[in-house]
This record gives sequence, C-alpha cells and structure tokens, in this order.
Amino acid sequence: MLCIKESTAMRVLLVEDDASLSSFIEKGLREAGHQVEVIDNGRHALTLCMTEQYDVAVVDRMLPGLDGLSLVKALRAAQVVTPILFLTSMGGVDDRVEGLEAGGDDYLTKPFAFSELLARIIALSRRQALKSTETKPELAYDDVVINLFQHTATRQGQTLDLQPKEFRILELFLRHPGRVITRTMLLEHVWDIHFDPQTSVVETHISRLRNKLEKPFGDTLIQTVRGAGYKLERKAIAGTCP
Repeated sequence: MLCIKESTAMRVLLVEDDASLSSFIEKGLREAGHQVEVIDNGRHALTLCMTEQYDVAVVDRMLPGLDGLSLVKALRAAQVVTPILFLTSMGGVDDRVEGLEAGGDDYLTKPFAFSELLARIIALSRRQALKSTETKPELAYDDVVINLFQHTATRQGQTLDLQPKEFRILELFLRHPGRVITRTMLLEHVWDIHFDPQTSVVETHISRLRNKLEKPFGDTLIQTVRGAGYKLERKAIAGTCP
C-alpha cells in the first residue's frame, strides 16, 4: 500500500458500513500515522460528531440508520465545520453536486486508489488548519463583518444565519471587495469543483445569500456582472437612503 507521509497526525472519523473496505482504509491511515475511529451507522456518527472533534470525516452515502447525505446536512445545520469527504459509489455529476451542496468539502468515488484518498484527506486537514491560523480573525466591508474563528456573520450588528456554503461565498467576496468573482472561482473556492457541472448551484446559493444579506436591509451588496460573475459593491435600492 502506497502511503503519503504527513508530519502531523490527524484524527479521522470513517463512516462506512462495508466492513472489509473500512478495515482496509483504517489500516492504511494507521500505517500513515493517523488516528482512526470507525462507525458503521449514520445516526451513531451524527451523535459522535456532535460531541467529539475530528480533523476530517470520511462519509459513505449509503448508510444504515441515517444516510450520508442526511448526516452531513444535519451536521452543517448544527454548525459542525469538520471537513467532510464523501466516499461513495454514487459517482454521477448530479450525485457529486448534491453531496457538495449538502455540505461536503470533497467527493471521491469508488473504486479509488488509497494514495488519492489519503492525499485528499491531508489536503482537507491542511486547508482547515490554515483557516484556524488565520492572522486576521475578522473580515469586513461596509457594515458586514464575519469572524473566521467563530464562524459568525453580522450586518449592522444583527446576526446572519448563514449555511456553511453561504458563509464561504461571503468570505470570498469580503476578501476581494469590488473585484469580479467568476462562477469558476466560486466553484473552486466553495465547492472545490474544478469543472463546470452545468447546474444552477452557484446561482441558487447566491440567491439565498442575497435574501439574508440584502433583503432585510433594503439595499444590494452583491452585484451581478453580466457575462462575468459577481462583485461585492454597495448600491442603494432606488427610493431608499444610502
């Protein structure tokens, strides 16, 4: 088994009901120096993720008790931000997009090479570590503020109830105010998709974010740049005061 060595040991939760496959993955991860906890039931995994801290969770979609998609949706609704990699035989484009929309951070289909699985797990852990060591905990534009440590967002001091993907979209805009953010940039930053799945996933999430960020405050912040993408730029709605 080819292993990619990583100096920092990770704590990985593996949610997989195929005993032979979970044993294979567990063995490989332990040989690479990582701690692994194996759960074969989605409902049990949900309870565990609510009380324990993991660097990465690897989740199958077809699980007893609670399917993987519902498990991840429940975790994200509960503001659990553990990076999640879907590992599943459901490999169609629509399946992958559905998994990423549910709150997954990456998606790998079976059969797979263990070296690729390990590389993806390490990449997710590293990305999360970089977020946690961010030297500037807050990003702000106009009256919008997000806290990267606490994973909170406010406007005019009012809390915005954002889902994880909506938060990441807003973070990207706040890092580049006034700059055009293309659809491709959003897919890569928010969903880690390096191809265009030809779905309305970006537009749907932008619309949801606008409803929370703009509608209650009577103005627009996310401007559509026709044929290019979007940019964060405050513009008062006609008939309202700036």
